[in-house]
Amino acid sequence: MEIKRIILNEMSYFGAGCRAVLADEIKKRGFKKVFIVTDNDLVKFGVAGQVVAVLDKAEIPYEVFSDVKQNPTVRQVKLGGAAFQASGADVIVAIGGGSPIDTAKAIGIIATNPQFADVVSLEGVADTKKKSIPIIALPTTAGTAAEVTINYVITDEENVKKMVCVDPNDIPVLSIVDAELMLSMPKGLTAATGMDALTHAIEGYITKGAWEMSDMFELKAIEMIAKHLPAVVANPQDVEARNGMAVAQYIAGMGFSNVGLGLVHGMAHPLGAYYDIPHGVANALLLPIVMQYNAESALEKYSDIAKAMGVCIEGLTSEQAAQAAVDAVKALAVKVGIPEKLRDLNVKEEDLERLAQSAFNDVCTPGNPRTVTLEDALELYKKAF
Repeated sequence: MEIKRIILNEMSYFGAGCRAVLADEIKKRGFKKVFIVTDNDLVKFGVAGQVVAVLDKAEIPYEVFSDVKQNPTVRQVKLGGAAFQASGADVIVAIGGGSPIDTAKAIGIIATNPQFADVVSLEGVADTKKKSIPIIALPTTAGTAAEVTINYVITDEENVKKMVCVDPNDIPVLSIVDAELMLSMPKGLTAATGMDALTHAIEGYITKGAWEMSDMFELKAIEMIAKHLPAVVANPQDVEARNGMAVAQYIAGMGFSNVGLGLVHGMAHPLGAYYDIPHGVANALLLPIVMQYNAESALEKYSDIAKAMGVCIEGLTSEQAAQAAVDAVKALAVKVGIPEKLRDLNVKEEDLERLAQSAFNDVCTPGNPRTVTLEDALELYKKAF
């Protein structure tokens, strides 16, 4: 019998306003000084300030590092690592979407495993020996689930590639999933991160490594995203829908973190590396196209996806139900305003071959349920173009 493994973080809080527990948890765990990792927009728009206010009220000292962009780079990790070492902090509080949390993970891992200070050696499954500096993650988007995964992604600008790093030692010790921190997300970002979460759930459900426990998570996540994403895009101040999406993306993360992803992510990563396209937008645009390509390899599971998306499949053949799943995902992407073609994102047609090579080599691609050739990847980019 094949051995399975599941890794989850040790504690998480959910619910609007739950950031209030942060100070007590820091004190209870004996931490003395906080190193905050966030981004400049979250500082500018006061989202980080909602968390900082909790620390101020409890008189907990902190320093802020906010030099993080939407696709964080090796350079930013090195800058953050130096700032952490100079700060004298003993805990990292990551406030943001996947970019600040991923940056915090890399900083935390390098702080305790300095042999990986070049950052690029962390790509893949690095042989780190020590757990990261303790990380407390407060997500401000409902998409990446970085607060509950063992993965992080850093852009290697020199080699123009996104490095996917997989390390059980990087998982945050505590996640505080507060929907109130997500209320200021604009509609476009809400849609893109929500579709990113749906991509995680669908790819995690059909990936080669999927099994009963991950399937349970992913199907529930698909159901919740189909219900809550249109509502929260239509009304960004809908706290109930925000909280629904916050929980749904976390559930999706519990699954895919442990079983892997597939070709959608394999193709999305080069788009982020070459064009700095937001990860959620790239995933959302590619998802229906790659689903169509994979349909024959996962017909039974596509029927489950259709049902979770709210489609009645009674009387349909397996092939018709699979097509209904693809159509439902595409309809949701259109409804929430995702661009439909790569050319609309200023991707150049002459770059498609180079993108295909990068996608073929990406660490996520082997998890795809259908074996992918280089020619397949190129043809799919052409369809998306």
